[in-house]
Amino acid sequence: MNISHIEHIGIAVKNIDEAIKYYENVLGLKCYAVEEVADQKVKTAFFMVGQTKIELLESTSPDGPIGKFIEKKGEGIHHLAFAVNGLQNSLEEVKSKNVILIDEKGRKGAEGLNIAFLHPKSTFGVLTELCEKPE
Repeated sequence: MNISHIEHIGIAVKNIDEAIKYYENVLGLKCYAVEEVADQKVKTAFFMVGQTKIELLESTSPDGPIGKFIEKKGEGIHHLAFAVNGLQNSLEEVKSKNVILIDEKGRKGAEGLNIAFLHPKSTFGVLTELCEKPE
């Protein structure tokens, strides 16, 4: 697998507007994009920290993955995302190494990225996302 960098750290929040205020007013970061990903039932907000992004995630539905996560575990770090070259090949490689895939193939995510998740049961409790910019 060819990982180039940490693409982003996803943080689940109950109220994205309040969380944006914290990141901007307390930490001094600037939100550069807010986007809804309807099929994932989530609203996202992004901040750059050096070359890594922070992605805030607010559920748009209680039965969405972020809504369920917050209900079960509360607000906090949701996932760690790595940028890869060759998403499908990366998925096949990790699957051959007995990693459980949530996504067998890439799907569209925020910022136009192709994304796929690895199950935390196979990644030492860390929900792991692989991301690739579409060609």
